[in-house]
Amino acid sequence: MTACFLPPRRTLMGPGPSDVPPRVLDAMARPTIGHLDPAFVDLMEQIKSMLRMAFQTENALTFPVSAPGSAGMEMCFVNLVEPGDKVIVCRNGVFGGRMLENVKRAGGTPVTVDDAWGAPVDPQKVRDAFRANPDAKILAFVHAETSTGAQSDAATLARIAQEAGALTIMDCVTSLGGTPVLLDQWGIDAAYSGSQKCLSCTPGLSPVSFSERAVARIKARQTAVQSWFLDLNLVLGYWLSAGKRTYHHTAPINLMYGLHESLVMLEEEGLENAWARHRAMHEKLKVGLEGLGLRYVVEENARLPQLNSIYVPEGVDEAAIRGRLLHEFNLEIGAGLGDMAGKIWRIGLMGYSAKQANIDLCLQALSACLEKTAARA
Repeated sequence: MTACFLPPRRTLMGPGPSDVPPRVLDAMARPTIGHLDPAFVDLMEQIKSMLRMAFQTENALTFPVSAPGSAGMEMCFVNLVEPGDKVIVCRNGVFGGRMLENVKRAGGTPVTVDDAWGAPVDPQKVRDAFRANPDAKILAFVHAETSTGAQSDAATLARIAQEAGALTIMDCVTSLGGTPVLLDQWGIDAAYSGSQKCLSCTPGLSPVSFSERAVARIKARQTAVQSWFLDLNLVLGYWLSAGKRTYHHTAPINLMYGLHESLVMLEEEGLENAWARHRAMHEKLKVGLEGLGLRYVVEENARLPQLNSIYVPEGVDEAAIRGRLLHEFNLEIGAGLGDMAGKIWRIGLMGYSAKQANIDLCLQALSACLEKTAARA
């Protein structure tokens, strides 16, 4: 007979998921109720309100998609991009590339603005792209590129799009809750994130937010949204209805309990305090990593506090080090993706993982592993 699965206890310091607080795990173990139960509907409204706080927006259409961040990304593109629409896509890492793929699959015409991996998006290149393509309807960019740890200037990029009369789609999967995300102040029209990073919930939900301009564009579509599940015209009846909710899908009820608890914890800490904690922990980790002779991928002025990408020292087997960290120290850090595969480590300081004890463990473990590697050389 198959035994119950008992996962090992790990310290999660990769690019996600992050450590989940006991309070959130306890919340998810509460009794399941129906997804149309009046008590659950009340929970939905509370989640929407707290997500507006996290996104710093008054957007009525702010809610968690019942799927991971990749589905939140797809929801933005399939609803806002119609066949033939020209979309300027900024690509400075893996996730900009995924945006590009979404534009193509939605039937849009992509105009790619490329920057080096590890560098932020260059606003001048975006201005030039709009000058060359004045009919572009959307600008899409990654605020916090998880594959490299680079953070782009969202306020400037959004302003360029507004001046060109275009909507904006922003990936803030790794930034929401860990570094300032100011949708209304910046003028972002559509944004998506994930529950498993700086919000410290488990994977499986994607908070999204749409401006009134974006909602108007969606309602004026000339073609049907290609995805039934992600069609906002259908989802609106479940998440935005003021009266009786229209059944659309069965929400992941217990996961919603967890997200609710994680947002309560964010409210208790205070959003600006959470941003400051991530910054302070980053500074402490940086001192330790540089003390070990490790070099950052991203220049300091564009560095994302909660995702620290460092070059693997020459001659070091990066996968072997990660394996030792996992099996000897129960510590997970991330490998590089795409062009960075085999060249970098990605160390996350997200949400509940952004604390001194994790930094101490990481530095001690890395030091021990690198010393053994050097001794064998």
